[in-house]
Amino acid sequence: MPRRVLFVCLGNICRSPLAEGVFRALAEEAGLADGLVIDSAGIGDWHAGDPPDPRAQAAARSRGIDIGRQRARQVRAADFAAFDLLLAMDESNAEALRAIAPAPHAHKVRLLLDYAPELGLREVPDPYYGGDGGFAHVLDLVETAAGGLLAALREDAPHSSSASSPPDRG
Repeated sequence: MPRRVLFVCLGNICRSPLAEGVFRALAEEAGLADGLVIDSAGIGDWHAGDPPDPRAQAAARSRGIDIGRQRARQVRAADFAAFDLLLAMDESNAEALRAIAPAPHAHKVRLLLDYAPELGLREVPDPYYGGDGGFAHVLDLVETAAGGLLAALREDAPHSSSASSPPDRG
């Protein structure tokens, strides 16, 4: 049974599409993509149906990742049952997810950067209102966290089909 991961940000045109693209590329490189379902969504519906922000696409392309075919969508109630992990980019997104999560699925909401404790950060900053450099910074953070997530899923795979816990922040 494939592991299912949903990356979530505010509008699904910057951070979560980058996280989806980076994680998919890492999973493919590791030969694990067939065992994963990877998607992204936004808390709001402002950009539903739109491709990722052109700056996000350019930043991803600069690292050999094409996110141009993705289309923004809003988180749906069914996502909580359909995905093993709903990884929010920041505390505000996580709180919004927890507010609408059915009780049996609330434990699936985590912060993406929980999988990169070495960064010493909890949130992926929103680059939307900043310059191009913000997108490169987001990619740096997302690449580190995606590697940690992939390692955690790989570790957890032989033991159970339940969602993996983030590493101890000790």
